[in-house]
Amino acid sequence: MSFTAPQGSERIELGNQEAPVVDASEKTSLILASYNIRYGVGRYLILSGLLRRLGYNFPLERARAINRNLEIAARAFCDNRLLPTPDILALQEADKMTGRADGIHVAARLAEEMKMHYVHVGAGLPLGIRPQEREWWLNFEEQVGVDDEGDMGVALLNRVPIKDVERIDLPWHECPWRPRTAMAVTIQMRFETLKLFNVHIDPHGPLDNQHQQTKAVLERAKQHAGPTVIMGDFNTLSKQKAVDLRGLMESHGYETPFPNDIPTWRGAGIVRFHADWIFGRGVEFKRWGVAKPLSVSDHWPIWAEIQTSVIRYQTSDVR
Repeated sequence: MSFTAPQGSERIELGNQEAPVVDASEKTSLILASYNIRYGVGRYLILSGLLRRLGYNFPLERARAINRNLEIAARAFCDNRLLPTPDILALQEADKMTGRADGIHVAARLAEEMKMHYVHVGAGLPLGIRPQEREWWLNFEEQVGVDDEGDMGVALLNRVPIKDVERIDLPWHECPWRPRTAMAVTIQMRFETLKLFNVHIDPHGPLDNQHQQTKAVLERAKQHAGPTVIMGDFNTLSKQKAVDLRGLMESHGYETPFPNDIPTWRGAGIVRFHADWIFGRGVEFKRWGVAKPLSVSDHWPIWAEIQTSVIRYQTSDVR
């Protein structure tokens, strides 16, 4: 695997390189999946937040719980029951040895279980800076300590070769304890070079802040003329945000098979929102789904099979 990282290369980590890969140069389709894994700590975002306020650090046996959850996730991604086995798995909230992950490197641990390569792109925590106050319904999130020596970030697990790994800093304003990061890679397929982005958009503040981050990724994606996929956790935690995000992406030539109201995130009780998406430009979506009832996170994994264009190459292939 080769990669280029003009900026922030010290926060790009490649691992488990001894795992086998499948040649993608003859492939015209790929199975892609995206999962905000919530550092493997479990689904109970609001309950665990309430317990912390009462002095209980839930789950009590944290390392054991996270390792068990990552084993459960690995089985789900490999046994072809909840979803097809992905060629590429994009992770968000893939903590790298933070205190809240009890020192576990989430992407590395999951990659080991799944026998896949991984690349982790760190966010780079602003050490010593205390978090700003947030909306009450986001105060249930577990913060990373201001002096935590670990890192958060996004990651890709891959069964097909990837190259040109890039780290993309997203503009952020409302939450200095948690800067937002995206990553990009390229995958050489049979007829096309696919550009793939993994994003984690900030839920804090107004919609304009979210769109500013999404537009930063769209601007970077314009540099690639071929098929492009942008996927991840867009944190569209309202019906209107889902509609507005879809409109923004469609205005830039992207489409998605996912309806606006399909839930991928659950809060307390019956609260459900469509937070996670897979958008494509220059690709065809063959099938897609949401991998319920996996309960390793407050999100559910999403997946899609994409196919690159074949029609415009049929004539040139004839000799």
